[in-house]
Amino acid sequence: MGQDSTPDYFKQTILAHLDAAYNLARWLTGDAAAAEDLVQEASLRAFRSFHTLSGPNPKAWFMAIVRNLCVDWLRGHRQRDREQEYDDSLHGVIAADTDRTPEALAIRAAEARHLHAAIAALPLEFREAIVLREMEEMSYKEISAIIHVPIGTVMSRLSRGRDLLALSLRGVARQAAQ
Repeated sequence: MGQDSTPDYFKQTILAHLDAAYNLARWLTGDAAAAEDLVQEASLRAFRSFHTLSGPNPKAWFMAIVRNLCVDWLRGHRQRDREQEYDDSLHGVIAADTDRTPEALAIRAAEARHLHAAIAALPLEFREAIVLREMEEMSYKEISAIIHVPIGTVMSRLSRGRDLLALSLRGVARQAAQ
C-alpha cells in the first residue's frame, strides 16, 4: 500500500484498534487473559510485518491477525465448556436510563447476562461474524477480508447467527414467563 512505516503511523493506524482487537479476542476465546496475550502477540506480529499491510483498511488487516491467532489458540485449547461469570466492568451493560430503580437495573443486568450467554453459545463462525458486525461495526467487506470468506458467506453467517440468537433469547423469555 506504500504506507509510511514509522512508529507514529503504526500507533495511529494499528494500535488505535487495540480495544476492538481485545473485544474480538475475548469473544472468540472466552478467556480474558488469553485475549490479552493474543492481542499483544498480534500487535507484535503487526509491527514486524507492518510493511506488508494490505486489505480494505489497517483495522481489518490487524483484526485478521487477531482472528487468526484466536483460531490457532482455540485449536490448541479446544474451547472448554464452561459458564463465564458476568462482569459489568467487562461488558458495560447498563446504559443511562431514566428508570434506575434496583428492580429495573436487576432486570437489565439479567437481560444482558442472557444475551452474553446466547452470544457465547453460538458456534465460532456465527459468533465472530456477529461480534465483528454488531459490536465492532465493521462492513461486510472488512469482515470478509478478516475471516477469509466471500461476502455472501458473511451475510449468511450473520443471518444465521441472528436467527440462532433470536431463538435462544425467545427460549429464555419463555422460561422466565413460566
